[in-house]
Formats: sequence, C-alpha cells, structure tokens
Amino acid sequence: MPTDLLRQVWGFDGFRPGQQEIVEAVAAGRDVLAIMPTGGGKSLCFQLPALMRDGVTVVISPLIALMRDQVRALREAGVEAGALTSGNTEAETDAVFAAIADGRMKVLYMAPERLASGGTVNLLKRAGVTAIAVDEAHCVSQWGHDFRPDYLRIGDLKRSLGVPLAAFTATADVETRAEIVTRLFEGAEPVTFLRGFDRPNIRLAFQPKNSPRTQVLNYAAARRGQSGIIYCGARARTETLAQALREAGHPAIAYHAGLDPETRREAEGRFQREDGLIVVATVAFGMGIDKPDIRWVMHADLPKSIEGYYQEIGRAGRDGDPADTLTLYGPDDIRLRRTQIDEGLADPARKSGDHARLNALLGLAEATGCRRRKLLSYFGEEMAADCGNCDLCQTPPKLFDGTLAVRKALSAMVRTGEWFGSGHLIDILTGTTTDKVRERGHDQLPTFGVGKDFARGQWQAIFRQMMGLDLCRPDPERHGALHLTETAHPILRGEESVTLREDTTKGAKPANVLRTQVSEEDEPLLSALKAKRRALAEAARVPAYVIFPDRTLIEMAEKRPQDLDQMARIGGVGAKKLDSFGREFLSVIAGDQPQMHPARRAMAGKPEGALFDRLVAVQLRLQRGADGTEKPLSCSTAQIRRIAESRPSSRDALSRHLDEPRLERFSQAFLDEITSVG
Repeated sequence: MPTDLLRQVWGFDGFRPGQQEIVEAVAAGRDVLAIMPTGGGKSLCFQLPALMRDGVTVVISPLIALMRDQVRALREAGVEAGALTSGNTEAETDAVFAAIADGRMKVLYMAPERLASGGTVNLLKRAGVTAIAVDEAHCVSQWGHDFRPDYLRIGDLKRSLGVPLAAFTATADVETRAEIVTRLFEGAEPVTFLRGFDRPNIRLAFQPKNSPRTQVLNYAAARRGQSGIIYCGARARTETLAQALREAGHPAIAYHAGLDPETRREAEGRFQREDGLIVVATVAFGMGIDKPDIRWVMHADLPKSIEGYYQEIGRAGRDGDPADTLTLYGPDDIRLRRTQIDEGLADPARKSGDHARLNALLGLAEATGCRRRKLLSYFGEEMAADCGNCDLCQTPPKLFDGTLAVRKALSAMVRTGEWFGSGHLIDILTGTTTDKVRERGHDQLPTFGVGKDFARGQWQAIFRQMMGLDLCRPDPERHGALHLTETAHPILRGEESVTLREDTTKGAKPANVLRTQVSEEDEPLLSALKAKRRALAEAARVPAYVIFPDRTLIEMAEKRPQDLDQMARIGGVGAKKLDSFGREFLSVIAGDQPQMHPARRAMAGKPEGALFDRLVAVQLRLQRGADGTEKPLSCSTAQIRRIAESRPSSRDALSRHLDEPRLERFSQAFLDEITSVG
C-alpha cells in the first residue's frame, strides 16, 4: 500500500534509501525519532503515513514559509492539507476550520507558538488528531542555534492527545538527540533511525581568500543560469556583492534581517519561483526554504561553526542531483569568529564548546585529505573509502613537513611576548627591518631572519593554517595579537610534528561544471518546459517546483512522452498532477493532444488503461454485431472502466457489470481481450 500511494500521489516509483522503514514505523503508530540528511525526504516520512491512517496528522513546524510550501505541494498532489499560522488570512483560517469540521483534513500544519493558546488542544481533539509529527525537532534543544521555547510544549501536547509522535531533524549530535528524547518523549526510547549525515551528491570545496570578489564572480559565472545562495558574514557585504553580480549580468538579490518584512517576503518568493536567481544573504536566509533544485551554495566568508556550515550547504541539491559548494576563508575570518566567541556573553563552558566547533570547521578547511571523511567523522560516521567528490580528492594537495616552520613562528610569538599579529611576526621571520621592528629591538632577536626560505605570501599561508589548526589564537584583550594555545606547546618542544599544505591561493580556480542539465539536443525543449512551468506557477502563485521539480522536467525532455500514458510514467507525475498539468506539458513536447475521458485519464500509465483502450475498440467493432446488421448497442465508459480494473475471468463474473443483451453481444470478445493481456 505505501508504494501504491507513493506512485499515485507523488508520482515516484520507489522510496529513497531509508525512507520505507521510517514510513512503516510511523504508519504503525510507533514513536519515532528520525535523523535524516537534508534532502533525504523527511516530509514524505510523515505525509505518506498520514494518508495510510484515519484521522488527522498535526505537523509542528517552525517556519511559516516552509509550512505554506508543503501545504501547497500537498494540495497540488490532491491531499487535503492546511496550516494555522499567524500569516493566515481570515479566509484561509476559515477554510482550514471548514475542512476540519467536514472531516476532510488529513495533514494540519501548526507553528509551535500556537501551542501556547489554551484552545489549541481542544481544537485538535475535535479535529480527530491521531498522530503528531515534529519537523526540525532540534529546535527543542536549548543549546542549539535554532532553539524555539514553544517546542518545549510539544511533550505536553503528546500526553494530552495520547497519540504517537514522530520527530524529524537533520542536525542533531548525540547531546541534542538525548535532549529531544527527554523533552518530546519524556525519556521513553522511541524507535530511532539514524540515516547518516552524508550527502554524496554535494561536492565539498574550500579556498583561501585571494581577491574574494573575483573568486565569487568567477564561481557564479561558471554556474550561470543555476539557482544558488551566497552566504556573507555582514549585511553590507550582501548588498555590495549582489550589486557586483547584477553588473556582471546575473539575476541577483540581497537578503538580510535589516530589510523590511515585505522586501524579505518578496525575495523569498522570487527565489522560489525564478530559475537561475542568486540570493546573496546572511544566515537569516535559508531555514524554511524548501526549494529542491538549488544547484550551489557558496560561503563568501567563513561560517560560525561546523553545524552551521553543514546546515547551510545542505540547502543545495535537495533533489538528489549533483550540487556544488565552495567556502572562502582567510585569517581575518578566523580572527573575527574567535573574537565573537571570546567577547560574547556565554559562560566559559559554552565559549569552550563554541571554540571546539569552530576548530572542527577550521580543521575541515585546512584538511590534507578527503574532506567528506573529516566532516562525517565529526558527526560520528566513518567512511570506508575517500569520497571522490571533494576538491582534495579530485586534486590532491601538495603537502610538506611544516614542523620547523611552525616552531620558528611559535618561537617568534614567545620571544615578542605574544603581543603582535602575523604581519609583524612575518617581518621578523623574513628579516624585514621596519621602523616597528627596529624601535622594539626585534631585529636583535634570535628568530630575526630565520624564515627567509619562505616568501611573505607563503608565511601568510602558514600562519593561516596555524590558526586553522588552533596552534595560535588572536587575543581580543591585546588587539588581536596572536598567542599560543595548549595544542602548540608539544610542537614547540619538538615532541610532535605538523604537516601543512603548500599555499593554495596561487592559481586557485573554480571547478569546471556542466552549464546544462541535459544534452545539447534536449536543451531547447527543457527551456520550453521551464517556461511553461514558470507561467503555470505564476498563474497559481506557487513556487515553480510545486508544479514539477527540475528532475521531472529533465526526464520529460529526455524521454519526450507522446501521450498521457507515457507522461504518467515520468517520475514525479502523480495522478492529480497528470490531471492538472499533463496536457499542458504534452502540448509543449508533442503538440496539442486529443481530449481524454476523465475515467480513462485516471488509468493513464497503468496496464488497466491499455486494456480499457482494447475493450473500447472491441465494443466499436461489435456495436452493430459481428456482421454489422444488428441493433446498435454499447457499454458506458464507467462499465468498461470497471471491467478493465476488475478483469473478470468468466461470463458469470462479467454479468456483475453487464446486462443480458450486452453479455450476449460482447462477453466472449471482452473475455478474449482480458485473457490475451494476462
């Protein structure tokens, strides 16, 4: 039954890895905690079980935009769904209440803040709620970056309704998972599915900053026409980069929390609807953006933590097709992130944890081997082999024993009292006699000139890697002067060694990518299909992917279906969407199509449809009898549909659908056709 609904409603022939077990557990009424990678198909794991059980499934979700998108997609697929949010119009809320009262509602979305209302529990009891689903369940964690206080009320809701609960998230480490179990399930162990954090379709890449604006423009130019997000560390930077991209001919908009709400809503709407739009944003943008065909995510500045990085790159390639990421970083980024932690209001334990998370990200940036191995190991997963889909796997870096160079740099820090930044330290190491060096007598130090074997640019790369390896940190109380960490002392004493990468800023170029998603032959048709999708989406005021995702249009362009039966076999074309949009897209591919009877259209792509056509042909042939002289006699479309679906194997079975005259005229010929198709 789950696979039948999957094909009928969503148009998919099979589940993604790991989905079916979760669907079956949720449908069976088990309490479930599912940790699934972004793009792994979480929403299907609570939407499909909602159709398999009686009553209403209430979904607690943190963002209005996300709820609206999922409700629209469900309705387009023929599922009765609604949302109760602060963004509803009066008419929308009335429609939801009417669907509840009529017993039509299947999936009801609700913001966690609504749980604070006294009447909510009674409303859900009257609605006949039989299950709770919690999206973005990590929001219950008070230590998480997305903490929502009202998520703490969900445990009470579960107790009040006495129904099973399924919690879903993509970003939960061991501590967060334990907190979810305690707060949502009251410590009772749910069935837990840990589907891993790997997104093998996403290419991972980092580059040290070297003319970062040029790096951004080159990266975008190599991906012209593809939807992407560029994350920046400051609001002003989003504005200037978006302007630079527009001047270079790219459709680009800025997004940050300083914009007024209407401008932000317009930006979100454009990104959902338009193909190839680039959003240059702070981290205020992204959570709740359910666009499956984002082809690339770039960080123009270093993210705050490895969790933030993982969540942000996870917005690319949610459709499972190849996607690219690139993160730019430099010493100033590292300095800024360290200072933000040190000058924050958190207690020492929290600051230490934040430094550790930043260290994990810097370790990923300065990795010397497969980046995916390093990323997944942070989340407790081990890979059997290198991924082959990161920059270091595809272009292995040149490495060298940096122990002596690092010891020289650390010695220079110690001998200058840990009061100076990398610029002055490099002057000392390279033997550069500046006024500052001479005034402080640093030209008399034993370390003066001991690093002449490296050029200034190479030393900058060494210091960047030392900061990335947490061998030294900027001290905010000493105006950013570098000081040694505990990790550095064994190296300084000669007890440990360190391997470094050669300066990677020289000649760094973005990876070559295919600019088209289909062959050159199919590209014009794909463009025409996207134009049709855009027109339908604008008319319906829904995101383009709600009509059909890119993957479905690509398959249409490649397979070129010629009728509704062939169209029904395209992935992502469910029964409701075939009925709503099938002829529209067929007209682009194969020209105008003859009108198909609704009863026949319901069987499009199924064996019953082919049998229906053959029975109709038999009926036409025998309408006036075998010799063409008898009184005209025919069967109704409904009768033929029931025969095609039930496949009676005898005259007696056929008599449940036809009266005696029609049995006499058609029974043997109908039975012959049914037998001939097995």
